Amino acid sequence: MKRPYTVMLIVPTGIGASIGGYAGDALSVARAIAEVADCLITHPNVLNGAQLYWNLPNALYVEGYGLDQFAAGDWGLHPVHHNRVGLILDQAIEPDLRVRHLQAADATRATLGLSLTDYIVTDMPLGVNLKTADSGATWGTVDHPDSLLRAAEQLITKAGAEAIAVVARFPDDVDSDALQNYRQGQGVDPLAGAEAVISHLVVRTFRVPCAHAPALLPLPLDATISPRSAAEELGHTFLPCVLVGLSRAPQFVLAGNAASGDLWANQVDAIVIPETACGGSAVLSLCQQSHTKIVAVRENQTRMQVPPEALGIAAIQVNSYLEALGVLVADRAGVSLESLSPAIAPLLAENTKMSGRSPEMNKQPG
Repeated sequence: MKRPYTVMLIVPTGIGASIGGYAGDALSVARAIAEVADCLITHPNVLNGAQLYWNLPNALYVEGYGLDQFAAGDWGLHPVHHNRVGLILDQAIEPDLRVRHLQAADATRATLGLSLTDYIVTDMPLGVNLKTADSGATWGTVDHPDSLLRAAEQLITKAGAEAIAVVARFPDDVDSDALQNYRQGQGVDPLAGAEAVISHLVVRTFRVPCAHAPALLPLPLDATISPRSAAEELGHTFLPCVLVGLSRAPQFVLAGNAASGDLWANQVDAIVIPETACGGSAVLSLCQQSHTKIVAVRENQTRMQVPPEALGIAAIQVNSYLEALGVLVADRAGVSLESLSPAIAPLLAENTKMSGRSPEMNKQPG
């Protein structure tokens, strides 16, 4: 019996990926790969589409810091049937906007049947600040991370939360060029880097699943919005996809607590990544495993300039996600990619190349 074929799909956050750098616009890629793989491991940036989401029973929703720890072999993934999700609301969210988010949470309980604990409001405004690096990638800071951690600890220890959703008040910058470009399907998501800082902090501290949804005032209507950004134009909150994802996110386990059915890095068969974004921790960890295929997609351009060859990574470089799907199908079937080409070098030539000798030197006497 074959073991499950496992694929990791990563589109790093806040680097302007042409596919996956907007409002959950890599979700269609995840849906396609989930049909090829027995198990798909990916992260909120890929699956979160504000009020849009898709049930992928064989997908594991894993926050970015947790993905890095998993790929390094330090943490395993323990699949669950469901999690009780605790909700943290930033004290800086205005009363009306807070009600909108609570109504969204109630809707997931009543309509989708999700299990949520009581919510908690932070004891101080979190103070989110948005930053942009020289490369154009986005990041951010939080003025009061201690307030965030106190709220998370209360939900975990007193309310029995098994996963944490955070809604922080983000700055409204309606007239900024960065926001306008993002709404037109260009440039870099101005919020994504700061969102990653928030979720990383909770996962690193408590080793529980976490994801973030920004609280923002509704934007003025714009009939020219790009389809890649349109999911964020649909309502008052981006929270529903986060609650859905966290409701079935795997728990993190250490080797000493491993159980049957847990997933570990040495079980990953392939990782699919944008070609210019191969410098992330997960890729650098998994490329050291000889059996894990690194599939780098050229057409998904980013603001990073870190191709696999610059790091000495032996990657299968493909033009598109359609081509990447073909690589995964062949790999799962045990079909050599070389055999799908019209020209295959004979073994004699390959042996000569390895030995450095001429064909005549390989001949045996007699």
